[in-house]
Amino acid sequence: MEAAASKRPLLLRLVEDYWGILLLLLAWQLWVVLNRFNPIVMPTPVAVLGDLVDHPMVYVRNVGITLAVAAFGLIAGMAVGTGLAVAAWFSPVASGLLNPLTVLFSSVPVVALIPVIARLLGYDTSTVLAIVVIITFFPSFVFASSGLRSPPPGSEDLFRVLGASRLSVLWRLALPAAMPNLAIAFKLAAAHAILAAMVAEFLMGTSGLGYLFAKTKSDFQTEQAFGASVVATVISATAFLLAGLVEKRVRARYA
Repeated sequence: MEAAASKRPLLLRLVEDYWGILLLLLAWQLWVVLNRFNPIVMPTPVAVLGDLVDHPMVYVRNVGITLAVAAFGLIAGMAVGTGLAVAAWFSPVASGLLNPLTVLFSSVPVVALIPVIARLLGYDTSTVLAIVVIITFFPSFVFASSGLRSPPPGSEDLFRVLGASRLSVLWRLALPAAMPNLAIAFKLAAAHAILAAMVAEFLMGTSGLGYLFAKTKSDFQTEQAFGASVVATVISATAFLLAGLVEKRVRARYA
C-alpha cells in the first residue's frame, strides 16, 4: 500500500493532501475577481505569489531576522521556564511564589507589555526577543512542572530508600520523566515564538516579517503585505511540524 502510494505523481499527492488549502486559494481568487476589488484593498493570491517571485530577497532577508529572534527567544524561554519549574520542584516556598506569579504574568496581554518592555530595553531587537521569551516560557514552566511531579509510581520512594540525594533524584528520575512533557511544550511554543516575534516587530520593530508587513501596509503595497503574512503562516506551520517530529523522537526515547 505504502509503496503504491509513493509511486503516485507528486502533484497528485499534493492535491490529495492539501486540497483544503487549494480550495481556499481558489475561493479567494474568485472572490476578488468577481467582486472586482481594487488590488490595494485585496490582491489576488496570484498577485501575492507574483510578488514573492519578483522580490524573493526582501522576504528571505526578513525571514532570516524573524527566525533568528524566534529561535533565540524560544531557547531562552524554554530554559527560563524549565529552570523555574526545577526551582519550584526543589522548594515548596519557591513553588508557592512562582506558580501564582507565572499565571498572573502570562495573563497580561502581550500588547500591554510591549510599551513597558520597550521603555526598559529600547525600541530594538532586544524588546522583540524579550517578548518571545515571555510568550514561550509559560508553556515550558507548566509542562515541566507537571512532568517533574509525575515520575513512575513508586520510583521516588525507591530512590529515597536507596539514599539518593535530592539532586540525584532530579537528574536521574524527575528530569527524564519530564522530557515528554518538555517536548510537548517545545512543540506548542515553536509556532508561537514566530508569531510573537512578528507581533512585536509589527508594533515597534525595525526589521523582520512583522516590520515588513507594517511598512508595506502603510505604503499600500498590499501584495507584499499579504506575502509577508503568507510566509509567516508557512514558516509557523513548518516550525510546528518539525517540533512535532522532535516530540515523537523524545517521547519514543523516554516513554
